Amino acid sequence: MSKKRHEPHEEHADESWLLPYSDLMTLLLALFIVLYAASSANTSKFEELSKAFKSALNSGIGILDAGGVTEDNQLKRRTDDTQDRLDNGRKSKTREALKQEEQQNLEKLKQDLDKYIQKNGLSTQLETQLNQSQLLITIRDNALFASGSATVKTESQKLAVAIGNMLQQYPDYEILVTGHTDNQPINTYEFPSNWELSSKRAINFMKILLQNEAFDPKRFSAIGYGEFRPLESNDTEAGRAVNRRVEVSILRNYVEPAEGGQELALNAIAGEGHAAN
Repeated sequence: MSKKRHEPHEEHADESWLLPYSDLMTLLLALFIVLYAASSANTSKFEELSKAFKSALNSGIGILDAGGVTEDNQLKRRTDDTQDRLDNGRKSKTREALKQEEQQNLEKLKQDLDKYIQKNGLSTQLETQLNQSQLLITIRDNALFASGSATVKTESQKLAVAIGNMLQQYPDYEILVTGHTDNQPINTYEFPSNWELSSKRAINFMKILLQNEAFDPKRFSAIGYGEFRPLESNDTEAGRAVNRRVEVSILRNYVEPAEGGQELALNAIAGEGHAAN
C-alpha cells in the first residue's frame, strides 16, 4: 500500500508589522499638519494645532477632536476681548484728557487775546470766537492794510507780532491764515482780481507771524477766498467793511468726526463756524 505524499503547508506571512506601520503613518500625518501650520503666519492657529498634537500624543485624543481646543479658544477669546475693552477704555480716557487740556489751552489763549484787545482799544477791529473746530481771530482789513494794498501797515505790524507772541505758547496747533475782500472789483497790475489781493494779504500777515522763530512753518498755511466768503451782505458799505478781513484760525487737534466725514474740520479750513462764540 503506497503512502500518501503530504504537501508541506504554506506558511502565512507575519502581518504584525502593520500595527506599528499604521501608528507611524498617523504620527507622520500629525507631524505634517503641525509643519504646515508652522509655515502659516497665523500664530493662533499654530498654537491650537500644537495643543491638539500634544493632546493626541499624551492622552490618545484624535487630532481632529476639537473639544478641548474649542474650550481653550473660547477662554482665549474672552481674555482677548476683556483686554481689548481695557485698552480701549484707557485710550478713551487719554483722548478725553487731551481734549480737556486742549479746551483749557484755547480758552486761556482766547482770554489773553481778549485782554490785549480791550487794553489796546481794538474791539472794533478784532474779535475772537471759540467753537468746536477752532479758535478764530478776525481782524478787519482797515486795521492792517490801506485800501487796495496787501502791505501790512507799519504801525499794525506790532499787532501781528503780539498775536504771534501769544500763539507761541501753544506751538502744537495748525495755523490757517485766510484773506477775504468785499465784492468791489479790482484790476491793477499787481492784483488783477480779488483772488490775488486776498491771497497776498493772507501771505503777508502769515510772514509776520513766522518772524517768530518759535513757530514751525510746516504748521502754517495761507489761503485767499476773495469776495466769496462774505459774513454780511455786500449791498451796503457797512456790510462790505465787515467782509474785508483777515482770519487766523488755530485748529483743534481733537475734533469729533461728524456724520459723512470730517465735516467740522472742513468747516474750520473753509473759515465757517462764525456763529459759535
